[in-house]
Amino acid sequence: MDSYSLKSVSDLPDPFRSTFTFRYFNSLQSECFSACFHSDINMVISAPTGSGKTVLFELCILRLLSKFFSPEGKFVHTKGTLKTIYISPSKALVQEKLRSWNQKLGSWGINCLELTGDNESYNIRNIQEADIVLTTPEKFDSVTRFGIKDGGLSFFSDISLVLIDEVHLLNDPRGAALEAVVSRIKMIGRSPQMKTSPLAHVRFLAVSATIPNIDDLAEWLMVPTQGIKRFGEEMRPVKLTTKFLAVLLFGIYLMLKFLLAGYTPAKNDFLFEKRLQNYLFDLLMQYSSRKSALVFCSTRKGAQEAAQVLSQTAMTHGYSNPFIKSREQQERLREASLSCGDKQMQSYILYGGKFGYHNGGLSPKDRSLIEGLFLNGDLQVLCTTNTLAHGINLPAHTVIIKSTQYYNKEKGIYTEYDRSMILQMCGRAGRPPFDDTGTVIIMTRKETAHLYENLLGGCELVESQLLPCVTEHLAAEIVQLTVPDITRAIEWMKCSYLYVRMKKNPQNYAIKKGLYGTHIEKHMQEVCVQKVNELSDYQMIWTDEDGFVLKPLEPGRLMTKYYLKFDTMKHIMKAPLNCSIEDALHIVCRAEEISWLHITVSHIQDMNSVCSNGCRIAKCMKEYFIYKKNYKGALNSILLAKSLHQKLWDDSPYLLKQLSGIGMVTAKALQSMGVKTFDSLSEADPRKIEMVTGRKFPFGNHIKESLLSLPPKVDMKVEEITCPNYGKSKLAVTLTRLSQSPQTKRHYADMLVAIEEDNLIVFHEKIRVEEFTR
Repeated sequence: MDSYSLKSVSDLPDPFRSTFTFRYFNSLQSECFSACFHSDINMVISAPTGSGKTVLFELCILRLLSKFFSPEGKFVHTKGTLKTIYISPSKALVQEKLRSWNQKLGSWGINCLELTGDNESYNIRNIQEADIVLTTPEKFDSVTRFGIKDGGLSFFSDISLVLIDEVHLLNDPRGAALEAVVSRIKMIGRSPQMKTSPLAHVRFLAVSATIPNIDDLAEWLMVPTQGIKRFGEEMRPVKLTTKFLAVLLFGIYLMLKFLLAGYTPAKNDFLFEKRLQNYLFDLLMQYSSRKSALVFCSTRKGAQEAAQVLSQTAMTHGYSNPFIKSREQQERLREASLSCGDKQMQSYILYGGKFGYHNGGLSPKDRSLIEGLFLNGDLQVLCTTNTLAHGINLPAHTVIIKSTQYYNKEKGIYTEYDRSMILQMCGRAGRPPFDDTGTVIIMTRKETAHLYENLLGGCELVESQLLPCVTEHLAAEIVQLTVPDITRAIEWMKCSYLYVRMKKNPQNYAIKKGLYGTHIEKHMQEVCVQKVNELSDYQMIWTDEDGFVLKPLEPGRLMTKYYLKFDTMKHIMKAPLNCSIEDALHIVCRAEEISWLHITVSHIQDMNSVCSNGCRIAKCMKEYFIYKKNYKGALNSILLAKSLHQKLWDDSPYLLKQLSGIGMVTAKALQSMGVKTFDSLSEADPRKIEMVTGRKFPFGNHIKESLLSLPPKVDMKVEEITCPNYGKSKLAVTLTRLSQSPQTKRHYADMLVAIEEDNLIVFHEKIRVEEFTR
């Protein structure tokens, strides 16, 4: 598209023009302008990272907002009635868009809500009143799994626009959650009760990196021909040529091949990643053209260590340090180092020259200082964590991705980055208008090299990842009552991307060679019936004699609520009647959610992951045993869940570690003075606490104040009341709150009444502690 064809911001209605700070839309945006802003068609756009796809989301949002203008041109906005759902694989990207759209649309009264694991302070009313919900696939799936009972799906009727960022996430294991939530939206939108709602005409806009099978995504999202937009490398503001990438990629792979063949192989992934640091300086010398460079590392500590290695290597060059270009630059770095609060960073800047690191552990002042030095070109190489790939505008001529793996805290193992994350990092290469080329270097293992060649070459087919976990996702739809019978179950599967790819690439989904057309549809129906029968056999759902009607049972609800694997739920249901803590812990250890434990070394991240996943499994066990009226199983599951949540056994001498500000050293010091319980801490002298712990005033006061975070104290009184007319006795249980809790957090407790010798729960109620009166 030539410059004369570019759309101007003035082509928008006057109220919307201030949304954009530029005068003209670029070629990609101009090409898509009419379809985005002047129509309601579904769209899928495939284009390189950094080509300006976010503006397309904003044009679609403005199209939606234009419906609030009265004939007189007055903006009359009704809160939450036409919702936009923005789905991104990255929490950092969600938060970046949240900041941007709050700034751009806040003055219109548009309410944006973040729905990620980082934001738990929301309720159903918040979602109902939100105009734009920004979320990750897993979180949106989790939040909307309890629709019928808890009102989680009550806002679905207001969904009018669904924006899917980095839709090629479908190719990653995490893609199953994205596939499930989009299929859910499609299914609910087709239901008769939604006929007059915005959801019945919901609009999809999905953007992707360059991929070869965009037509498959279009079929899945019901995109007409005019809504399919393909753009190639010509849309990059700074060119990363195919020849250039191929040379660099093969160069690095050959280097790593030599490394693996010429040196003792690393014992684990952690050591392999550390070893890559030794090659950074030479790579920068060879490929960065002495221009700015970003080195992406998987951890904060890794970024610090990379900066340290580079700084030490540069120091060996003395005055011939290739990254120092002038005395004036050296002087500016010296002055900057004096105002840097981080001592390590101070030495890297002052002595190594032109190297720094950037991560969430730096103070805001130091982060701002480092960003300024890098943007000005005084600090030439910045080692950073992958979060910098989103949210902060720090482009560079050269990008080095030091290892394509990161430590997955949830799984406790090193795993490959999502494709979308790799593409976001690569998108930082090139600095228009200063450079007309950019350099990307990816350091990876020999066996994974082909993945990134295909990804960056735009020739990686996007496949479905739903099949391995289709049982769990189908159960979730049955629990929500969106799938009430086998016909709807088959319809749900036909709403999936899995069905699209089954027809195109059947061998990839274990379908016999030679099956096509109606045979593949029949196979898909057989898979669906098989999964329904499995759920029925294990009493997760109920079916009628014909296997047609589907209704959820409590085990299925619990598996869905706690986001557990099918096999994990089966282990829970097979627990012994007299389930001890050891039995419950054995179930946790066998769970697929922590199956990685057998192949990793033990360290702090492993413990956090085990405790987090284990607590979730134990909570599910508790509810299952309460449902089965199994007293011992419920009691021991409660104790295990509490222990895993606090990372302390119930009889630990260091129970005070649960309080903010008390670590192991302080807990041991308090124990030495006989303070081991919350009661003894409340009576302790704060000055004596300071003396024993070696801390200064007012540390003792702060430690005692941390007791205010505890739930209110509750006294329980049990009385037997005789009922002579019935020949039976009643138990009267009186709960009295003894203390106030100033915290806004709600505290709940499970009250169980049971006959111990019969291992039978006769009464259960979940109660909110703050509701008791004296």
